[in-house]
Amino acid sequence: MKTVAIIQARLGSTRLPYKMMLSLHGKPIIEWVIKRVQKAQLLDDIIVAIPISEDNDILAKYITKLGVKVFRGSESNVLNRFYEAVKNENATHIVRICADNPLIDGNEIGNLITFYKENSCDYAYNHIPKDNLYPDGLGAEIISFDLLKHMHEVVTSQHHKEHCLSYIWDNKEKFIIKTFDPLNRELHHPQMKFDVDTFDDYHKLAMRDFSIDVSSQELIKIFGEEK
Repeated sequence: MKTVAIIQARLGSTRLPYKMMLSLHGKPIIEWVIKRVQKAQLLDDIIVAIPISEDNDILAKYITKLGVKVFRGSESNVLNRFYEAVKNENATHIVRICADNPLIDGNEIGNLITFYKENSCDYAYNHIPKDNLYPDGLGAEIISFDLLKHMHEVVTSQHHKEHCLSYIWDNKEKFIIKTFDPLNRELHHPQMKFDVDTFDDYHKLAMRDFSIDVSSQELIKIFGEEK
């Protein structure tokens, strides 16, 4: 089993343009994501998949400087970008990570991979708080390369191409989908939000003092009980 993480990133966010390069406590958000994903012990490789457009050149250069693989592909057909990024990597399983999660938890990525291996399913996830007890922004999702290849071959709608794993949810009667709660009960805070969608999200994180190595348990103590 070779498990490859694909971090989906771009500079052209509608709600918060260029957020990948916004500095959070001295480092761009994309670096926070990469460094924290690198702590996941069950990952064999990491690829950052970004659009080929010229305005993403600065992002590609920065990621390359960090020593991480970059794949550049279609901006609108994210499904194709994902498939092309890993088709020659001999990957058996793919972990999809959104780059707007600067506080993603490497340990919880590992728990996701373990859960997937130990449970018979097509797709597993721990990144949707309404479906489990995780805070928003700590988790990811995992599928097999074979399923990614199948979707690449059969998907025709632009919606499913742009939102690359939405095909699974829109055809969930065809797939076994599973999720789980954090093993550590200290993380049972689905009301808390640590991802960065808007400037307010970014400002909230920027105004608190913590390092890139902060644990999820420490974050929950720092930010307290948010509603």
